Amino acid sequence: MPHLNSTFTLKGLSLKNRIVMPPMCQYSVDAKDGKPNDWHFVHYVSRAVGGTGLIIMEMTDVEPDGRITDYDLGLWSDDHIPAFARIISEVHKYGAKIGIQIGHAGRKAEDAEVPVAPSAIPVSSKFKTPRALTTSETRDMVQKFKEAARRAVEAGVDTIELHGAHGYLIHQFHSPGINHREDEYGKDLARFGVEVVQAVKSVMPESMPLIMRVSAIEYMDGGYGLDHSIEICRRYRDAGVDMFHVSSGGEGPIGARKPGNYPGFQVPMARAIKEALGVPVIAVGMLDNPALAESVVANGDADLIAVARGMLRDPYWAIHAMQALKQEVTPPKQYMRAY
Repeated sequence: MPHLNSTFTLKGLSLKNRIVMPPMCQYSVDAKDGKPNDWHFVHYVSRAVGGTGLIIMEMTDVEPDGRITDYDLGLWSDDHIPAFARIISEVHKYGAKIGIQIGHAGRKAEDAEVPVAPSAIPVSSKFKTPRALTTSETRDMVQKFKEAARRAVEAGVDTIELHGAHGYLIHQFHSPGINHREDEYGKDLARFGVEVVQAVKSVMPESMPLIMRVSAIEYMDGGYGLDHSIEICRRYRDAGVDMFHVSSGGEGPIGARKPGNYPGFQVPMARAIKEALGVPVIAVGMLDNPALAESVVANGDADLIAVARGMLRDPYWAIHAMQALKQEVTPPKQYMRAY
């Protein structure tokens, strides 16, 4: 049996295969209210029908101005819970597990009148200049992450992923080039993320693993490298993160440090974090060739592989990957005659 089709268990999370649909914003919310609608229902449930082991719903924000755009999902109110629960319940019917990525765009909140950030430094001249959060507001923000996680648990998720990558708020705090604060959240770059992890874990069942997505390296000139991210991840691991979802970049203008875009270009970063910290990792980044995806798991580079654009093109990518690897597939009974 190919490794891609093998089961995986982390704490109370058991997956039927090693295939993950990573978070991808759909910018499709109605009325700007943050609630998932029928588009989101079809979008996520169809990937469950298509054989995906773990689905992670797109970045879902802890306050209205924490969204990249006003058309993104949110979990800032208990009123949001039923719409998420409807999707989660249906996904479960097809043997998939599902989580939610909880985050805050920080200085990358495009539709916020005045975005907030660790420091009043814009992403670039094309973005608004953010307002630096006060120390008190930073502590309040930790509680907003906690409350969003509580709602996700009430909605029935199997896991939660914190967005600490791609230049969003948690990433902004742990980036030396973005966080120029002089309070405790500047003197200790990991502090905000650590407090978020601890707060979120306090409302999660002990059996539910916490995932964090991280950018292993930054692309902007003078940005941090792998050594920095490993030490930041070490702090997050010790605070309660059970698995890292390893990506890169997204924090600002791209400089000379950006690696080439080729299949598997982020896999060595995932392996480095896995080996340094002794934790399972998800690899992501142009892994939609089934043979390549299989090799990443078989070689021990990562425990799970995430397929993003490939799964946008093909909701049944998981089933088709198993066919390509000459595995017997078990589609929903309604589709059996096609196989």
